Amino acid sequence: MLRKLAVLAATAVLCVTSLVGCGSAASSSSADKASDKDLLGRIQERGTMIVATEGDWAPWTYHDESGELTGYDVELAKEVAKKLGVEAEFQETVWDSILAGVDSGRFDVAFNGVDYTEERAKKYNFSDPYLYNFSVLVVKDDNDTIKTLEDLKGKKTANTASSTYAGLAEEYGATVDPVDSLEQTIELVTTGRVDATINAQGSIEDYLSEHPDASIKIVSTFPGQPVVVPIRQGEDCESLKNAIDAAIADLKKEGKLKELSEKYFGTDLTERQ
Repeated sequence: MLRKLAVLAATAVLCVTSLVGCGSAASSSSADKASDKDLLGRIQERGTMIVATEGDWAPWTYHDESGELTGYDVELAKEVAKKLGVEAEFQETVWDSILAGVDSGRFDVAFNGVDYTEERAKKYNFSDPYLYNFSVLVVKDDNDTIKTLEDLKGKKTANTASSTYAGLAEEYGATVDPVDSLEQTIELVTTGRVDATINAQGSIEDYLSEHPDASIKIVSTFPGQPVVVPIRQGEDCESLKNAIDAAIADLKKEGKLKELSEKYFGTDLTERQ
């Protein structure tokens, strides 16, 4: 009986340790949580890398006409996972849950057009950049009063609450109406419920190609920001970051990053311009 209690106690300690550190994702098996390997080792032992993504933000991550999850980040995550010797297991969620889910261990990583910021870098490990994300200021097509970021003072924009776009809008004096998707954003702009939105250039251009009659227009474009893979901090996660960096470097050298960028964005966004 004493031996059985000792085994149970040891198991409990292992489970607690895996949850409070940089441990594995919440959806992984109990055996995965009890492993004494680091995060990369647990991912490889499990055979899957759990990837957070929105699934409704074309051309980054979206569902095609057949309902299959696809997009730049989806294909890239599969290529990176292959370099790590595993498969990518996607879990779709709203933007505002992505970073929190990585932080809590629900997801191993996220592939979702995440911009690098100094503030985020205080809390998360980031891979090397794999793309540079140009941003645009968008208004209704009959709006002639907003042409620059400075014109946003006192105006309303639509953006996901924790995005860099929301932060930028607030920095220039706008009030942000939180949304969960690009479709909601465009609807708020076209109906006049908000004055503008700041968003990824590729996403807006993709939307306009699919909806050429949409009553919106781009009035300003801003330099690209580095797009990265967020990973939890801690020594337990360093080998995963290094492996992802190596995979990204290989894919860039092989021309795969450029190929995917041209496929989904129509141009090469793998270099800062």
